Amino acid sequence: MTTTSHGPTAPFALARYRQGDSVRLGLVAHDRIRPLAPEQLGAASLNDFLAAPDWDRLAALAEAASSPEPAEGWMPLADVTLTAPVEPRQVLQTGANYRQHVIELVAAGLTNNSDRTPDEAREFAAKMMDDRAANGEPYFFIGLPACVVGDDVPLALPAYSDVHDWELELAVVIGREAFRVSREDALDHVAGYTIANDITTRDLVFRKDMKEIGTDWYRAKNAPGFLPTGPFLVPARFVDGADLAVRLELNGDVMQDASTSDLLFDIPALVSGASQTMPLLPGDILLTGSPAGNGQHWKRFLRDGDVMTGTIEGLGTQVVRCIADPVPLL
Repeated sequence: MTTTSHGPTAPFALARYRQGDSVRLGLVAHDRIRPLAPEQLGAASLNDFLAAPDWDRLAALAEAASSPEPAEGWMPLADVTLTAPVEPRQVLQTGANYRQHVIELVAAGLTNNSDRTPDEAREFAAKMMDDRAANGEPYFFIGLPACVVGDDVPLALPAYSDVHDWELELAVVIGREAFRVSREDALDHVAGYTIANDITTRDLVFRKDMKEIGTDWYRAKNAPGFLPTGPFLVPARFVDGADLAVRLELNGDVMQDASTSDLLFDIPALVSGASQTMPLLPGDILLTGSPAGNGQHWKRFLRDGDVMTGTIEGLGTQVVRCIADPVPLL
């Protein structure tokens, strides 16, 4: 299935596209794309390139796309089927990192404490977020790299729940390996940025059999295809991750409309914090959290036939089509 994707505004970006039964790495410039073999890339693979990226090398190649008759190898972007632009070995996700998002979720009842009224829950969440911003640390959990797909793959909604939710997020793509790096040095380890939609099954977030166990992120976030990513990897040199518009539409209706300037913990804090436990490897993705406007807030969850259009300023547009899961339950 070919999706229509609006390209990034950067002079060039990376993408991966389908060619028969294989996936190829490509260089995107303007409305064109060309394959990148190891000799053009200067590295054996995408992750090898990201470990020590030579963006100037790719910039020189991209200049050819602006000519009226580009050099051999360039194709119209609309003629290819793009898939996820990254091949992460690790996926780190950030929870509760937009102030208003957490306030809405708590007020809507996504909490282990059901004794508060909505107004009390909202006030409680607001104070909690303000305290976290001043004194707390980022909250991380891990996802499965197998869930990373492109928007060429329909999102199959498992029949075991009716409350599958969207979470549009800015995703940081790691370049040079980062292990116990400082906030001051963190951005030196960021190769670029892409779009991710962190799909969540809301009624599986908290364990019902033993509430003391807490959250169950494995079941809530790791069904097949639950992390649509891309379609472009935009070099960090072209992106101000501290102030990007984040917008998600569901069937044309705006559900999320915010800015990364509202992050409780900014990108340097996230990269530094995540790197303290385990090295972040080239090509890994670190999700920065989702703003307000999820289905939990709207009391409207994903259904068969829904179309989500997610746009992050400068990074292009992702179009995800929802279908009923064709695999029956046991």
